[in-house]
Order: sequence, then structure tokens, then C-alpha cells
Amino acid sequence: MTRIIDFYFFALKVMIALLLAGMVVLVFGNVVLRYAFNQGITASEELSRIFFVWLTFLGAVVAMREHGHLGIDSLVKRLPKSVARAAVLAGYGLMLFATWLLISGSWTQMLINLGTTMPATGLSMGLLYAAGIAFGVPTFLIILADAFAVITGRVDVTTAEFVRDSEEQASHPGSPALSTTPVVTTHHERKV
Repeated sequence: MTRIIDFYFFALKVMIALLLAGMVVLVFGNVVLRYAFNQGITASEELSRIFFVWLTFLGAVVAMREHGHLGIDSLVKRLPKSVARAAVLAGYGLMLFATWLLISGSWTQMLINLGTTMPATGLSMGLLYAAGIAFGVPTFLIILADAFAVITGRVDVTTAEFVRDSEEQASHPGSPALSTTPVVTTHHERKV
């Protein structure tokens, strides 16, 4: 199962790279065509927008797995263990609720806009809203897995790493899940 999950996130990273490359080619190619040949790719702007939306949402899934989103866990680390655990689980509950709202709203908007086409490409506008589902479902599962790890005691909330600073990530690369060993960094030693 772990290999399947790792392959899924590897495939997401490949898709993100391809979407970014596609955006660069479309936008740069369109600029060159307009200035050099006084012509352009009609669908370039729409395709770039679709690629950007999907790139953002898929990148957010990868960041969710790696705990790369903004957050502050200093309060949780100072709370007693039972209170910290309740606070973390309450936070997960709120995240699950917000993610469910995003999934249901994206689903509704996708269905509403399936018949509406974009003017230049003729693609369905529902494609833009489907990115919310592609983000929401894996994110919901990641949050559930993290909450289950806290509930079952596999993760100690007083020492777990829920948020990674960029300095910590540079010194400890490749740990995508919650870590049960604390990463000790002193904020006084950071370079500005």
C-alpha cells in the first residue's frame, strides 16, 4: 500500500512538472509569436489558466502530505498531553469540515458548468472546478490518516512535527508524514 501511495505522489509531482512546462511553453511561445510574427496561439491564455489552476491544487496535495502548509504548533507543544491531543483532533475536525465543503462545492460547480464551454478551446468549464475535487479527496484522506495516527497513539502530539519550517525541511529532507521524533531547532540560531 505504501508503494502505491508513494507512486501516486510521484505521479502528482510529474504532472505538476509537466503542467509547469506546458505553461512556460504556451506563454513564452505566445509572446515570441506575437512579437516576432505578429500572430499568436488563440488557446494559449485559456490553457495556461487551466494548467495554473491544476498545478496549484495538485501542488497543495503534495504540500499537504509533506506538512508544508502554513501553521503554528508552538502552542500545542506547550499544552499538557491530553489537552494538546484534543486541540490537534479539533483542528483536524475543522480541516475535514473545510475540505468537505470544498469537495461538495467543487462537485456542485463542476456539474453546473459541465455544459458551459470556454470560448477559445471549447473545453468544459467544469474542468476548472474538477481541480477542487482532485485536491479535496486526497487531502481529506491525508487528514483522516493523520487524525487516525493521533487517535491510535502512533503519534505523540507533544513531540510530533505538524509543521515544517523551510530551514528544517532543508536539513531533514524526505520525511512526508508526521514524525514521531522531535526536530530540535533553536530559533535564536537561525540566519536572517
